[in-house]
Amino acid sequence: MAHIPVPENMPGIRGLMAFRPETAHPLNLLAEQLLQAPSTLSKGERELIATYVSRRNHCKYCASTHGAIAKHLLGDAGTTIESVLGNLQDAAVSDKMKALLTIAGQVQISGKEVTTESVAARKHGSTDIEIHDTVLIAAAFCMFNRYVDGLGTYAPDDQNIYDMIGKQRAQTGYLTPPMPIPLS
Repeated sequence: MAHIPVPENMPGIRGLMAFRPETAHPLNLLAEQLLQAPSTLSKGERELIATYVSRRNHCKYCASTHGAIAKHLLGDAGTTIESVLGNLQDAAVSDKMKALLTIAGQVQISGKEVTTESVAARKHGSTDIEIHDTVLIAAAFCMFNRYVDGLGTYAPDDQNIYDMIGKQRAQTGYLTPPMPIPLS
């Protein structure tokens, strides 16, 4: 049970956004810009960064939700995500993506963990904007994860729920109202 009164049928950040819509709007605008706006990183790659950071933060709701969104966007039934979460260095992603995910993992620990050597991701083809956006996605998801877990929100065990959320967000982005979730 959440630490504050949130709708029972709205797990994770959904309930928090229903509780405080005036803060939900700017947070959704941020998520939309970071994860859905035009970029040289695909939407799936950006959701993969969000998933990676959320898993490292042990935020079940965010890791499961953004993993499901990434799965839908990458169109590979979740094999890329499982590969990255299992062993980043052997994962079935490009060297550029491994370098960016390494930076994201460093930000998850502390922004000061990112070094000049880390940013050598450029040697794998990363642009300054991609490095910037990776750091910002990682930092934002540390905030989102702490928001969700700090208020004790509900994280369902049923992967089908995350798959429904993932499909909706992959298709519509973050500026549409959440669809109802059957939690029984």
